[in-house]
Amino acid sequence: MEVKEPISHYGSLDLDKEYSYLDYLRFTFSERVELIKRKIMKMSPAPSRKHQGVVGSINYLFKAYFRNKECKYYVAPFDVRLNIPNGKKNHTVVQPDLCVICDVTLLDDAGCNGTPDLIVEILSPSNQKHDLDTKFKLYEEAMVKEYWIVDPNNKVVLVYMLENNKFIGLRPFVEGSIIKSPIFPELKVAVKDVFEDLA
Repeated sequence: MEVKEPISHYGSLDLDKEYSYLDYLRFTFSERVELIKRKIMKMSPAPSRKHQGVVGSINYLFKAYFRNKECKYYVAPFDVRLNIPNGKKNHTVVQPDLCVICDVTLLDDAGCNGTPDLIVEILSPSNQKHDLDTKFKLYEEAMVKEYWIVDPNNKVVLVYMLENNKFIGLRPFVEGSIIKSPIFPELKVAVKDVFEDLA
C-alpha cells in the first residue's frame, strides 16, 4: 500500500483539483484552509486586531450564556465537517469563527461531524465575499438554523434564520440594539458589547 507523505506547502496544492477529507487531514502547512465541496479554499492571513477583539467579546458572552447548558460552543480553529444534502459525506470542512452544537453526538475528537445549530463569522477585508456569498450559500444548503455575520468596520451584526430551507434575514442589529437569537430566545447580546474592544 502506498504511504502518502503530508502536504507541507500550500503552494504544492493544485487549486483546481478535488480533495477528500483524508487529503485534508494530511495538510500540515501553517496556513489555514477549508475544504468546500472537495475544493481547497485558503483562509485569510492572520486575523486582524478588530477580528480577534470581536471573537474575544462573543466568546465571553457565549461562555456566560452556554455555561451548564447541553449545547456546546467552539471557537476557531475548530473543524466542522458539514453534511451537504445530496453530496458526499466529509468533503466539506469549514472552520467557523464560532459555532454552537446542541446535538453532542455530532462531536468527536476531530471536531464536529455534522451541522451546527448556530454559526458566527466575523468579516475581514480579505474574506467578505467568502462569508457573504460562498459560506452563506453553503450554510444554507447544510441547513444551519442560524447564521450571524459580524461586520467590525461598520459595527453591525446581520442575523439569518433558516425558514423553509432558506435563510431569512432579520433587520440589521446596530449599536444601541440588542441581538435576540431566533433559536435561543434567552440569548440576548448587546451590540455595544460585541464591539467594546474596538476602541
